[in-house]
Order: sequence, then structure tokens, then C-alpha cells
Amino acid sequence: MNVLVVEPGYLPYEKEIPDTLSSDEHLHALQEIVGGWIQAIYPYEEEVAIVCNEEGLIDGLPFNRSVPGGYGGVFGTFFICGLGEEDFCSLPSDLMERFKSEYAQSEILIGAEGNNLYTFKVPSRPKLTENQPHEKNRSSPER
Repeated sequence: MNVLVVEPGYLPYEKEIPDTLSSDEHLHALQEIVGGWIQAIYPYEEEVAIVCNEEGLIDGLPFNRSVPGGYGGVFGTFFICGLGEEDFCSLPSDLMERFKSEYAQSEILIGAEGNNLYTFKVPSRPKLTENQPHEKNRSSPER
């Protein structure tokens, strides 16, 4: 299953969750991404879900991004996936590109009134993933 991961302060990136996992392993892999119990929200008309940590705000996780549809915002890492007949599935490539663009800028939470958030958009930094080559830190001398 291919999902789009959105971490606070970082550009969204794709992550593959192996289809060969058992049900328990699959659930554990999803929980590992968000750092706790999962909660799905459905702010879009398309067959997609935003899956986040259901206790992100209570646990004091950092604000991530605002979400449309009266949901307010998400605290902590979340991912976006497709919806199958009975379970989550891969996010289609056209929606992958749309949400990469939609969540490309990070946000700083300034204030809130209920689910109405006041945020300031800021540039996101790239996140190195397993699939990307690691660059040497140019500011440190080589030994």
C-alpha cells in the first residue's frame, strides 16, 4: 500500500507499506507512522482518508497542518491513503500528486476559535527517506 506521509515541518513523501503483512503487523505499521492509536478522518469528497494519531493533541504532539471540512487541524504525523471496499488502500497517483502539492507548505498555528484555525504558512524542508541517497554534511570536516 502506497501512502503519502505528512510530518510537521517537512515536505510530504511517499511511503510503501508491504502488502505481505498480517492484519496485526499491518495495523502496527500504520500506528508506527503516526506514533500511536490511529484515527481516520474524511475531509474530502474523494475516496481518501487522513489517518492520524487519535491522541495527538492530548499527547502534546506538534501542530502539523490544517485540514478542510471543519476538522480543524492535525497534531503529529499523518498519512493520506485511498479507501477500498473494506479497508485502506494505496493512494492513486493523481491524488498523490494533488496532496503533495496541497500539503507542500508547513504551517505554524497562531491561534484557534473552535475548529477555525489561524495559521501561518512557511516553507517545508525535504525529509530524507530510505529511497533517497544521503548527502554528507558539508559543514563538518571529513576525517
